[in-house]
Amino acid sequence: MEPESGDFGFFIFRRQLMQTHQTDFSTGSVYRNILEVAVPMTVAQCLNLLYNIVDRMYIGRIPETGSLALTGVGLCFPIITLITAFTYLFGNGGGPLCAIERGRGNEREAEAIMGNTFVLLLATGFVLMTAGLLFYEPVLYLFGASDTTLPYAEDYVTIYLLGTVFVMISLGMNPFINSQGYGNMGMLTVLIGAVLNIVLDPVFIFVFHMGVKGAAIATVFSQFCSAVWVLRFLTGKRASLRLTLRSMRVSAKRALRIVSLGVSGFIMAFTNSLVQIACNATLQVYGGDIYVGVMTVLNSVREIFSMPVSGISNGASPVMSFNYGERAYGRVRQAIVFVTVCSIVYTMAAWGILRLFPEIFIRLFDGGGTLVEKGTEAMHIYFFGFCFMALQFAGQCVFTALGKARKATFFSLFRKVIIVVPLTILLPRIGGLGVYGVFWAEPVSNLLGGLACYITMLATVLPELRETGGKGRGQKAENVLK
Repeated sequence: MEPESGDFGFFIFRRQLMQTHQTDFSTGSVYRNILEVAVPMTVAQCLNLLYNIVDRMYIGRIPETGSLALTGVGLCFPIITLITAFTYLFGNGGGPLCAIERGRGNEREAEAIMGNTFVLLLATGFVLMTAGLLFYEPVLYLFGASDTTLPYAEDYVTIYLLGTVFVMISLGMNPFINSQGYGNMGMLTVLIGAVLNIVLDPVFIFVFHMGVKGAAIATVFSQFCSAVWVLRFLTGKRASLRLTLRSMRVSAKRALRIVSLGVSGFIMAFTNSLVQIACNATLQVYGGDIYVGVMTVLNSVREIFSMPVSGISNGASPVMSFNYGERAYGRVRQAIVFVTVCSIVYTMAAWGILRLFPEIFIRLFDGGGTLVEKGTEAMHIYFFGFCFMALQFAGQCVFTALGKARKATFFSLFRKVIIVVPLTILLPRIGGLGVYGVFWAEPVSNLLGGLACYITMLATVLPELRETGGKGRGQKAENVLK
């Protein structure tokens, strides 16, 4: 029985699970191409999110100490985010470049970009692990830890840091599976580790009574399994582009190209870390440990609801990159419209759900219910105008996919460094807002940053695509869906 149109996304997801399918980005419906990558990629990213989300859910239910333990783990977010930022620097820089070279038919250069990215990820992983283990204690105090919450943060972060290399490889190399059109394999990269983490978390935390340490051990082991899977695929026969020793010969020119394009994603993640530091430190001053715990919950909920937007934009990126490389500019324009509409519709719906049912999502992470009262009002503020965040994602996606590194970098800095961090520090001092000033910084930044990024993208990218839209395959692309 054929699926109805409303079941189209599920049909693609089911088909991706059933076979190793490579999407041809140059033919067929642009929308279908995006969904064939985005649906499994979104599932993969949601599963990847479970590494930390499930930890927090279980940790919040540790008898007697759940809220403090959750707050302690929340203090580790900036460190975890910083590690993730470096995976974006190399993986999100190399992935689009690899897709562009594939679109040009230059597979040897595409493999070289992949090999150089792997070496950069590996070397950086060892450096971050060493530095983190040496300096984590003063760093955690800087991030807003108190003597009460430090032991929980210390238990988690020391073990997590030992798995830094595994995190770098699994997250940083997965874009090269997706850029080749193997969205299902990219999903399975994360599925293996996520399932392991879900199963092992309660075993280590509650059965073996290891608490926060058990959650960290489960996460590291799961990331290790994901890293093994991604390397096995990229070095195996099924991959169109393979990771070889020859491709790992580092070229300064290639490394610079990778970093230049990936720096926008790096800055977005790095500035997320900076915002988390500013929020936790300010909340510690104005509200104490309980509001740091509330922010931990809000960050967790935001990650859950942001993931589908991230998935659709990341799924569109290799499609845009490939067709941009082939000069099929009509198909690029179609992808931009599709990403924008899907992202706005989804975030409007998400905003409504969070407005109506805030307590449900707070209680996912707060087994004792101690954060519900203060967290409900904070959630209403924090997610106000959530739909404007979609514009930031869509604009950044286009800039990155088309190799517009400078613009992508600027708007990453603009939203977080120029808007969020100053507002986080200043708003609590204005009009007696106190802790709620910290939460208002997020919606204001979504509005100003999202509009600025998207309007600039429209003004700079679309004229370029229109001017050259009649060349090559771009002229035919307008009729693809007719």
